[in-house]
Amino acid sequence: MQNLEYLRMFVIAAETGSFSACARKLNKAQSAISQGIANLEIDLGSQLFDRSKHRPTLTPQGERLLNYANAVLMQTDELLTAAKAMTCDQEASLVLAMDDAIFSPSLQSILSQFTERFPATALEILSIASPDVATTVQSGRADIGLMFCDFVFPKEVDLCFLGNLPFYAVVSPEHPLAQLKSVKVSDLLPHRQILLKGVDGRELAQFAPLSAQRWWSNNFFMQSELVKQGMGWAYLPQHMAEQGIENKSLKELTLSFDHKPWSPPIDRVMQKNRTPGPALNWMAENLKSLIED
Repeated sequence: MQNLEYLRMFVIAAETGSFSACARKLNKAQSAISQGIANLEIDLGSQLFDRSKHRPTLTPQGERLLNYANAVLMQTDELLTAAKAMTCDQEASLVLAMDDAIFSPSLQSILSQFTERFPATALEILSIASPDVATTVQSGRADIGLMFCDFVFPKEVDLCFLGNLPFYAVVSPEHPLAQLKSVKVSDLLPHRQILLKGVDGRELAQFAPLSAQRWWSNNFFMQSELVKQGMGWAYLPQHMAEQGIENKSLKELTLSFDHKPWSPPIDRVMQKNRTPGPALNWMAENLKSLIED
């Protein structure tokens, strides 16, 4: 590991601009820094610093090798972090299965905190329709899931209610429905509705078909794109709908039968009788704050 220490001296001396500043930062004698960098130059067969001036400056060779030194130190730090994580029994990887409609700014914040707290745990995110989440977790393909509540209670998994996510009914601004100040069920009937369906053919129970014509998709991002192209109307989660409304690619419908935004419940899904590791336990607990009051 001595050469790694020399590399660190090289990088810090280049960053601080002097051997003395490097010595202070590493809490070493300046002579130790000078000798360490000299030893590294011998090992590499290249002069890294020009010492002819008042302050040492990188040589062309030193400038080229600095990026490599930084990369080696970064990989070394990641190796040590992973090794430390394993001694703490942290999971090497974690799989989150979720309906893409739930990928809200709040969830993004939780994932950002997760990667800072568990940098050695690789996270895989499966974007699947809500009707497919419980079976994916039950089968072991995913460690934890987020889905819209299934009215058929899946006994094979553990559920935790997290809250309700508001949805808006939206269309393209050029769609005929966009011209109506108030939309009744009878107004929706002749216009195509775009709905969610899982790969096994199960529909999302919270969104009943209201139109005679229907198209289906297994994710809300595709529904959003179809609506923007004028293919029909759909319910979209608040964070998706508001973005489209703001950039004028979507228009919210004022539904006479919805006094408030339709807000289906969200469940967190986990395997039964499983003892979670530190990363999964942290994820499960912090997802409880997913839906803000």
